[in-house]
Amino acid sequence: MLKGRRVRQRAVILARERKLSVYDALIVAAAQDAGCQLLFSEDLQHGQKFGTLTVENPFRREAD
Repeated sequence: MLKGRRVRQRAVILARERKLSVYDALIVAAAQDAGCQLLFSEDLQHGQKFGTLTVENPFRREAD
């Protein structure tokens, strides 16, 4: 199966199961396919996990 097709299929599953927009699901699926462990995003929930992939909001301020 072609890599792009596999990523798109995984994105559709993520969108349905995790209630993500198709665009966010494509980003997550592509990051997973690339073997990333960390994904910077201000649109997804900080700390959210997708398998071994963790979302981090680069603009999040730590509580004092």
